[in-house]
Amino acid sequence: MRPKKNKNSIFGAIQTTNMALKKYLKFLLLLCVMNSFSQYTDIINSNRPGQSKSAFAVGQNVAQLESGFYNFKNKHDLLNSENKGFGLNIEGRYGFLFEQLELNFNAVYQNETVTQLNTGSSYKQANFKMLSFGAKYLIYDPYKNRDYSPNLYSYKANRRFNKKDLIPAVGIQLSANYDAKENPYSYNPSTQTYIEGFSPNAAIYTQHNFRGGWVFISNFIMNRIGTNFDEFQYIFTLTKSINEALVLFAETQGIKSDVYGDNLFRFGGAYLLNRNLQFDTDLTLNTKNTPSIFTINAGISYRLDFHVDKEILTEDNIDEEFMENEMERLNKVSKKEQKKIDKQKKKELKKANKTKGKFPSNTKENRRENEEFDLN
Repeated sequence: MRPKKNKNSIFGAIQTTNMALKKYLKFLLLLCVMNSFSQYTDIINSNRPGQSKSAFAVGQNVAQLESGFYNFKNKHDLLNSENKGFGLNIEGRYGFLFEQLELNFNAVYQNETVTQLNTGSSYKQANFKMLSFGAKYLIYDPYKNRDYSPNLYSYKANRRFNKKDLIPAVGIQLSANYDAKENPYSYNPSTQTYIEGFSPNAAIYTQHNFRGGWVFISNFIMNRIGTNFDEFQYIFTLTKSINEALVLFAETQGIKSDVYGDNLFRFGGAYLLNRNLQFDTDLTLNTKNTPSIFTINAGISYRLDFHVDKEILTEDNIDEEFMENEMERLNKVSKKEQKKIDKQKKKELKKANKTKGKFPSNTKENRRENEEFDLN
């Protein structure tokens, strides 16, 4: 004889299984939330002042406009010429799909008068020096899940240099640059040709956030790749927060191409008027005279913040009603599958007994099988 199954033991096993499934489901929810780390900041995250770009995106569903007006005077001793004019720089940024991804465009329009100093003759030229559309993605964030809580027992520990700060955040940028027909800013005098149409740009951005309000940013950029006007640039920027509203910066930019090469230096600052609005100004100059450069720049950054924080789930705030609904759904699925299995077993048993010429319900053994099915 087969031993009879205890109903209480079966129900106890089911209850234990449900509790295990509930804990497992909570674990999966917590794991998913931990992996979706947010890099959104409470205040505007602008690339201004300066020309370098941050490794971080603006944050999901955040739209940002960064614009600057500049006035310049360049003098070329070798060509005996002088360039005076103004320009407008506009950059648009939008956090798309998730925190690490940013769509952006960058436009630099310049209008100037070129004067030949030996003859006094002059002419005007104006066009886009840069017009690009692309995307930036944060591929590595060393500050994710790092504990920044202060050490309450040691002042020195809070001021001590942390070796982990030497590991930077890393972002990559891919974009397409467009040059209009006969653009004077994409003319190569050595080949006497213009660059027209689309050409690819690529960049790597790194960022170190040090203690004491210091930030160091590095950019390595390739523009107009594959053309006879391709250009490599590097930019190093060091910023220091004086207080919650004021930031000062110093920057160096190197430019190298077959047409033009230079080393530029910038100094300036930014003032945060409120969490979504920032003003900035800076001064640009160089140390050579082919040409000598002097530029004054002033700009503004504004953010439209549509970001919605995702709730961080813990063992304490996971919605119990949601968990009960999930467990009920899992139980329904389990019961439905078990009924299918039981039905299939009965069919197989009935078929086997018919082969023997007996009806399944007329045997003691089959009645025991049916009792077991009812318990399940």
